[in-house]
Amino acid sequence: MSSTFPLVSICIPTYNGAAYVDEAMESALKQDYPNVEIVVSDDGSLDDTVAIVESFRAKTSIPIYVYIHTPSGIGANWNHCVKKAKGEFIKFLFQDDVLYPNCISEQMALMQRDAEVGLVYGKRDFLYAPAEREPLEPFMAYYGDLHQYWDSFSEVAGIREGRQYLRDPQFLNSPKNKVGEPTVVLLRKAVFEQVGYFDTKLEQALDCEFWYRVMSRYKVGFVEVPLAGFRLHQAQASNVNKTRDLPDRTLLYQRYYQKLFWYLHPKCQLKLLKLYHPFFKALVNFKRQFYAR
Repeated sequence: MSSTFPLVSICIPTYNGAAYVDEAMESALKQDYPNVEIVVSDDGSLDDTVAIVESFRAKTSIPIYVYIHTPSGIGANWNHCVKKAKGEFIKFLFQDDVLYPNCISEQMALMQRDAEVGLVYGKRDFLYAPAEREPLEPFMAYYGDLHQYWDSFSEVAGIREGRQYLRDPQFLNSPKNKVGEPTVVLLRKAVFEQVGYFDTKLEQALDCEFWYRVMSRYKVGFVEVPLAGFRLHQAQASNVNKTRDLPDRTLLYQRYYQKLFWYLHPKCQLKLLKLYHPFFKALVNFKRQFYAR
């Protein structure tokens, strides 16, 4: 089985996820791909998250590993989960979300078509309480089909060079994450050895920053059908972070300037130069002072 169906580690980083983690676990166990393990890294939950996960051991022969992680930011917990995984491939599943039964098999079919593919992503549906639909509609309309925001591709489905994504003139424009959340992504574990792990200094944009580092070295595959459900609710990290002054945008652009600059479209390069190159920064400041007179 291992040669035809290499081991996929379903990585579930958790923290106080008792409300939905049972649904996440059920969806992991219902995958039609036959060779998986479940790796949970818990960031010191104060609720029943770990007990709920442990209760699934009696329901399955699929290996379930639970590791307790000392809290030091979400990125550190994601990285810990990956480091504990034994699989050749990493399939993230966040505690609020669900995978559809064919998620891993569909993504692995594309991944195994080309050994140079490092990342495969797919579409997702939104999960939400019916009473919350109306206030969520603007968000869902804008962030629904993320792949439509790439400018250079008439068709996105299939496999293409990762650097083609980076050269897209819309790369720096909103939305910054045109791939999607970790639950929609399958990764070759070897990419972490090549590009490093998630940047723990970022608090919300660490996923897309990592996707784009992978694109600088690997091909990327896209499955243009929904393969997961991404849950929207008021307690999720992205909503909580809206009330905080995060340094992510500045740090994100610094990372692009430091690591991806030469892969980007000239329009994007110029934008980063104006922000971070000493000459351009001095010129911009001079013009501001001149016109302020």
